[in-house]
Amino acid sequence: MNSITYIGLDVHTTNYTICAYTIENDKIFAETTIKPDIKELDKYLKRLTELQNSDVTFVCGYEAGCLGYSLYHQLREKGYECIILAPTTMPSTANEIKTDKRDARKIAKCLAYGTYSKVFVPSDEDNAVKEYIRMRDDAKMMLKQTKQQIIALCTRHDKRFDGKSNWTQRHIKWLHELDLGDPVLNETLAEYLVTLSQLSDKIERFDKRIEEFAAQENYAENTKKLQCFRGIKTHSALSFLVEIGDFKRFPTAQQFTAFLGLVPGEHSSGENQNRTGITKAGNSHLRRLLVEAANCYSRGVAGKKSKTIKQRQQGNSPEVIAYADKANERLRRKYMKLALKRNPNIAKTAIARELACFIWGMMNDRIN
Repeated sequence: MNSITYIGLDVHTTNYTICAYTIENDKIFAETTIKPDIKELDKYLKRLTELQNSDVTFVCGYEAGCLGYSLYHQLREKGYECIILAPTTMPSTANEIKTDKRDARKIAKCLAYGTYSKVFVPSDEDNAVKEYIRMRDDAKMMLKQTKQQIIALCTRHDKRFDGKSNWTQRHIKWLHELDLGDPVLNETLAEYLVTLSQLSDKIERFDKRIEEFAAQENYAENTKKLQCFRGIKTHSALSFLVEIGDFKRFPTAQQFTAFLGLVPGEHSSGENQNRTGITKAGNSHLRRLLVEAANCYSRGVAGKKSKTIKQRQQGNSPEVIAYADKANERLRRKYMKLALKRNPNIAKTAIARELACFIWGMMNDRIN
């Protein structure tokens, strides 16, 4: 008789801690720690098959983390079923003791009883583009930090730009001509400015490459659709496509917003209901992009469509454009209404959540 053995893996770059579990016997057995090598793991599973002396199917699982999808693909190539578990969906208790062995046991039991949500594994192409976009975003973050460091250096030495805003051409020219009164300080500023220039050039090059990715046949149509929304350009649109992969895996818009961590949490007991802020669980990268997009709804005039939006909407069907226009107008009016009553940041979060619902509708052809 074929039986299922659940293999819990607590994985690190230095070692894998493994245990096996069967529902029939409610037994944890064959616990060990091995080198982080698929060959060693394959040997372990083969020895386990010999020890059980019966037809056995292995279901392996590990938490999403530093290894990404590499171990998943390696196990699948060897013919084993593998699941990546979302850590935030696994049961936990307050003040629980955490060790590698305990974590492996917990993963094995979660696999057996289904007390988890599995991580979606993207295609190799989507994953490659996702890594490229995230590299670009890392460079953007370094550029922001460099700008902050330059401003801080000038402020510490009582040098302030008298223009209306920083990082204009006039401001950058002022920085290049600035004399901090000491050769070493001037050299420090010059090095910062070189780094600033290099990062700016890199990001410009990365953005051009992202435009090329978005123009590929498998991304072009959906990228154009998503760009119909205010605040979503090529970078954000392509990020959604490669990070989500298949939008149909979310049966409802509410499940999609929950995946993005944009739904309110709840700490309730008995008759007392206590709503908290958004859960911030799930994909933080897309959540940040949505909040940034929501900021665009604080600008502009209700009832008017900018030339930029009109240009981005060209080439889409009338139904798609009408759906996006409806969303843009509704979200702009809703933001203005919420911002008068609540903190603007709360209003932006609410707009980000509703924008996510409109995106879900667009990608699932719910535009009528």
